[in-house]
Amino acid sequence: MRYRNSNMRKCLATKTIARCAALFLFCLLPLKGICQTGESTVNTLVEMGFENVGWTEDGKERVYVLQNSAYRLNGVGIGKAVDIIQKMGLPDKKPCRVIVLDNNVPQISLYYKPIIGDSVPEASRRDWNVSYDLGGTWKEARKIGRKNSSLFKVDVVVYPEVSLKNLIITQIYQVLFNLSPAVEVSFWKGMKLTAQVVVPVYNDGYGRLADKVHPGFLTLQQTVRLPYNMWITGTLGAFNASRYGGDLKVFHVLKADERFSFEGRIGLTAAYKWDGFEFYYGTKMRLTWSLGTNFYWSQYNVQVSLKGEQYLLGEKGVRFDLIRHFRYCSIGFYAMKAQGAKSNGGFRFQVALPPYKYKRKGYIPRVTPSKNMGIAYNAGNERYYYKGFRANASENIMSNNSFNPYFIKSELLNF
Repeated sequence: MRYRNSNMRKCLATKTIARCAALFLFCLLPLKGICQTGESTVNTLVEMGFENVGWTEDGKERVYVLQNSAYRLNGVGIGKAVDIIQKMGLPDKKPCRVIVLDNNVPQISLYYKPIIGDSVPEASRRDWNVSYDLGGTWKEARKIGRKNSSLFKVDVVVYPEVSLKNLIITQIYQVLFNLSPAVEVSFWKGMKLTAQVVVPVYNDGYGRLADKVHPGFLTLQQTVRLPYNMWITGTLGAFNASRYGGDLKVFHVLKADERFSFEGRIGLTAAYKWDGFEFYYGTKMRLTWSLGTNFYWSQYNVQVSLKGEQYLLGEKGVRFDLIRHFRYCSIGFYAMKAQGAKSNGGFRFQVALPPYKYKRKGYIPRVTPSKNMGIAYNAGNERYYYKGFRANASENIMSNNSFNPYFIKSELLNF
């Protein structure tokens, strides 16, 4: 009996040691999203296709920096990145910040602050505050090394373009349809080079020159972010609407209430035209400008804008815009009144184009359709006044709102 009893004690002791060892090893395993290094999170984000990814940490917070280059919709892409960071990259018992870049220029940040004292800390998308404020750690975060740089990587973006006009009583619409591929590349932070060729596919009533393959946007653009939520974008080159010259845009978001923003724009351009690849240009420069304010109604993702403007013929006027933003489209109405011109208005919309996820393969040029396409309807059929231009092929009401923090927050909650 003693022998059997001794053997039982030995067996119990072995089981106890095994259980203690298992418990000890389990305690070494990190909780979901907690206490893990940022390096593995960065590597996972790079594998997903995010660019300019890095991280740093001090005694106050952990900071991730990234650029969404894998998902067509910024709200979706940022949400995917947040999910990964929540799963494997949150620090232990201190805040975490995610700074989102566009062409290496910081746009917004997402900030998560854990509730100290929770027995099982678990972050969700709802817990992240989205803002234009980058926090005090950006000065250090901007110096960190980043993986999967976007510099010198070429995108060939194919822009579908549709123009309609109703000037003949016996015909509903005259149509012009172009496919316009553009080479887009950045050589340094905030810089973007665009070289586009317009390829006519169908032309009914838009003239002989529109039937020829010819260059489109040829621009060099530079964007910088200044303190106090201010961005400046300067562009030189050949724009749409047969204008070439320079354009300068300033955008400022009110720090006290980020629903309010102000923007100003000034352009100095002259006329040009392409006859195939023969370039004809004028020398008379015309000044255009715009100055206005915006309000964003976050509950419904509605943007209201009021601007004073000067157009290409020198007429000064006022423009009002009301735009509703959705995940896959933006729809807006506008009204205009200028000196010596009849009131005009209409609507415009932009629709996101598939594929909604795409990934680069190293430095091999990536060919994709444009992120979205749209049409503006001129209800008053105004053909002479209210003329302006766009300085970049990708500039539209949908892309201009893609980094709005209220819109990004709504996408985090609803996707």
